[in-house]
Amino acid sequence: MRFLRRPAVGLLGQVLAILLLTLVIEFGASTLLYERASRFAVRDDEANRLAEHLVISRRLIAERRPAQRPAMAAELTTDRYALQWSATLPTIPAISPALDEMQRQVVEWEPALAATDLWLRLQSPGRRSVVTGGLRLDDGTWLFFRTRQPIANLNLSFERIALAMVPAIALMLLGGLLLRRVLLPLRRLATAADRVGHGAVEHVEAEGPGEVRRVITAFNRMQDRIQALIAGRTQALAAVGHDLRTPLARLHLRTEALPQAETRDAIARDVTEMEAMITSLLAFLGGSAEPEPSSVVDLAVLCATLADDAEDRGRVVRYVGPDHCEWRVRRVGFKRALVNLVENALHHGDEVTITLLTDRPGLAIRIEDDGPGIPDDELDHVLEPFVRLDPARARDTVGFGLGLSIVQLAVAAEGGELTLANRDRGGLCAQIELPPTAMK
Repeated sequence: MRFLRRPAVGLLGQVLAILLLTLVIEFGASTLLYERASRFAVRDDEANRLAEHLVISRRLIAERRPAQRPAMAAELTTDRYALQWSATLPTIPAISPALDEMQRQVVEWEPALAATDLWLRLQSPGRRSVVTGGLRLDDGTWLFFRTRQPIANLNLSFERIALAMVPAIALMLLGGLLLRRVLLPLRRLATAADRVGHGAVEHVEAEGPGEVRRVITAFNRMQDRIQALIAGRTQALAAVGHDLRTPLARLHLRTEALPQAETRDAIARDVTEMEAMITSLLAFLGGSAEPEPSSVVDLAVLCATLADDAEDRGRVVRYVGPDHCEWRVRRVGFKRALVNLVENALHHGDEVTITLLTDRPGLAIRIEDDGPGIPDDELDHVLEPFVRLDPARARDTVGFGLGLSIVQLAVAAEGGELTLANRDRGGLCAQIELPPTAMK
């Protein structure tokens, strides 16, 4: 059924088609309104008065010599009609609608005017309905006239406004709708591009002009390549992590057989550090598992459990907050983020406070320590991967310096934000803000 599909038209072709369609509609609407204006009529007494004035004026001016006719036309000018004699017929403006029905009324009252090539036009500057016209004298000269007062029942102010505005407004709306339809695939492409890296690959349907279809097709292929690269990297990292952990496990077992306790402990610490490096690197690069689905987690219980675990190891960690607070997060990734923040605070401080704040549209988890803090000009820099700060933070931590970067990735996956700030009384405050959209 491919032959039944409409042929692909380029973006330029569709825009030109829209412009052509608007021109055709504008021409048709203008023709219709001008035709409608030609059918306006006046009251019979108005037509009679105009017909009588034209017949009398034509006879009186025709009796005068050409040199006297301008003065006679001025004398015949009244407060209702202005007359002017001319030896030639001037150009009639094409934009003036012809008043055919009004002309028929005038000729019915004075049939003698039918042989004078009488014509009537609407000339209406401003909001006054002014009628102009002319008739031919027997010697081929012309008598022109115009109304000096609005003609009764000939109120074309609305028609004149419609004549100018209706086609323009209609064409603007029609053109806007058509262009919106033409650009709809681009909006869908922009939405899909904004979702790249935040979930599963979603192909965009290739539709619209030819140029847009080619862009969408290229975008879909790019998504597939990116997904293939990520999948390959994930598999490679998982394989490397497994291969490295195996010899490390064997090395750990062999150190148990060493007679020297000091050597055995030193090797065990090195093995533990290497395992921590591998774990943090896989967590940062996403090679440890498939994307985790979100689930409802009691964050209050989670924070209290982290504090209790630290207390069991002899550290001072307090939890401040409600007893229960259910929130939809990715359990493993978010717990790893909280563990990293707590361990980071314990490494550089003696006392840590975990505070769960619910007095806001969303939710906030604040982890404060009493350590040396971070220089203000390094607060943003420390969130970058593989960054360690020598002056404020000692270089005796295990891993690659990916702890805060892993936290930032986990928080971003929940649509939240991680901020670091130095406390006024010393120490560092790390705060996680979760939006209300992540509520249960």
